[in-house]
Amino acid sequence: MFSGPLGWIDTFFLSGVQIDGQANINLVGTGDYAKPTKRFPGSFGSAYLYSLVKTVILFKPEHTPRVLVPKVEFVSAAGVSPPNEYRPGGPRHLVTGRALFDFAAGRFVLRNVMPGQTVEEIVRETGFDFDAEVVGETPPPSATELTLLRGRVREAVADTYPRFAARAFGGR
Repeated sequence: MFSGPLGWIDTFFLSGVQIDGQANINLVGTGDYAKPTKRFPGSFGSAYLYSLVKTVILFKPEHTPRVLVPKVEFVSAAGVSPPNEYRPGGPRHLVTGRALFDFAAGRFVLRNVMPGQTVEEIVRETGFDFDAEVVGETPPPSATELTLLRGRVREAVADTYPRFAARAFGGR
């Protein structure tokens, strides 16, 4: 989402190959850094934006201990910063194919589970510890939200990410 006269980014969606319980993300690779077992595109700009954009929403469709890990193998972008470091932005949420978490005080809190999921399943399929205070079920999108997603959002996404839009929303 862009706002302001100069087009400042106030909300940013970010993902990673791995995400840990401190909201660190890995976009570089797995295994030994000098000889990785898997190499990924890298973290072009993610660390910078992660620290400065007011609201960062992490997302990961796959919700397994393979990707939601106790500690990422390489920190591409840090979820938290030392107290004396200027950081106006950072992670606020993590959305997966199974759940919605909030992020506050350096820790994830489970807020909602997707229909058909349980808190016990989320605990089992998450590789890091989190808090689970009041957990609800994620409501289905309203007719208005579906219209917006299938219309304006689809068109905007399709311009930049045509393959993703085709997979997520069907053909153009």
